[in-house]
Amino acid sequence: MSNIESKKVFIARNLILIILTLQISSCTGQVSENSGNDKKENEVNTQPPILNQSTTFPQIHTNLNGMVREFVRTMYQDKKGNYWFGTNGNGIIRYDGQALEKMTIADVSPHFRVLEIVEDKAGNLWFGTSEGLIQYDGKKFTKFSKKEGLQGEDEEIWGLTIDKSGLIWVGSIGGVSHFDGKKFTPFLLPDTKVENPKPMLSDKLVFKFLEDRNGTMWFATDGNGIFKYKSGEFIHLTSKNGLTDNNVADILEDKQGNIWIGTFNGGVSKYDGKTYTNFTKDGIIAGEETYNFYEDSQGNIWFTAEGYGVYRYDGANFTQFTTENGLTTNVVQSILEDKKGQLWFGTWQGISIYDGNNFMNAKDKEPWTK
Repeated sequence: MSNIESKKVFIARNLILIILTLQISSCTGQVSENSGNDKKENEVNTQPPILNQSTTFPQIHTNLNGMVREFVRTMYQDKKGNYWFGTNGNGIIRYDGQALEKMTIADVSPHFRVLEIVEDKAGNLWFGTSEGLIQYDGKKFTKFSKKEGLQGEDEEIWGLTIDKSGLIWVGSIGGVSHFDGKKFTPFLLPDTKVENPKPMLSDKLVFKFLEDRNGTMWFATDGNGIFKYKSGEFIHLTSKNGLTDNNVADILEDKQGNIWIGTFNGGVSKYDGKTYTNFTKDGIIAGEETYNFYEDSQGNIWFTAEGYGVYRYDGANFTQFTTENGLTTNVVQSILEDKKGQLWFGTWQGISIYDGNNFMNAKDKEPWTK
């Protein structure tokens, strides 16, 4: 599949799923997927169900024992060591190191999408989903959406972060909000627009938030460049003052203080506070659609380039990994380093693990199939 074709599939699928999003009110409780109707809310079955769901593409590597019909969009390992998989239409799946468990939330469709996972200082997990914001406190799930003030008719959340003060920033189709754990407070971005903006989903959407080491908030918008915010003042970064593309897909601050910017049409750049270096434009890397930035424990920067696999930057050089190196496909949707130092890659054709030398099927490295 070409880069352009894969992008069209990506956009089309997202738009279709957004239209089909169900508006469901707040709720609590959890059961395992393969439990009967008479199970109590918090009773779980640790035996992983084997499902026979049809997938868009053949699953070369594991799709979590058949639980995932498309792909894992985001992955997270919490403070207790549990792995959390946010899927593109199969909800939330947890792996405790022994067994997989589908987390079903009462009165919420099992086919919701999960786009972001963050953890607060108290150990609560927060999920940005197509059903709104969902909290897991270690015992139960609670959903927050329009009833609590989430903006707009569409409750889908793409951007989610928790700043140093503990305030939750939420970027939904309807706009940006603060969330204090009880209610949403709208946070308005400036009205200034780039020339001929081309949002893919919403001109009010923020795909990614970043609070840098200086306390400045960065907002990567859908088609309107990046806004920087501090002490009540905004700075608008666009293709006229440094960006290669106003459609920003991802943003990351590395341990050195550099800001990495991935875009949908202009590749990847690094901003050191003064100068932008665009590695795609300079011909150092291939692929115009770049995102999923991740800094590992060794200080390497990893990111995906749609149709070109993944790249690793060690501070001096880029190394590209593709199907020729054992990756299942060159379309990768998520990256995670676990506490063992393993790197997980969620792709269209299953989940791979990289141990520093080889890519392999995740089920060959983890015991959930035993």
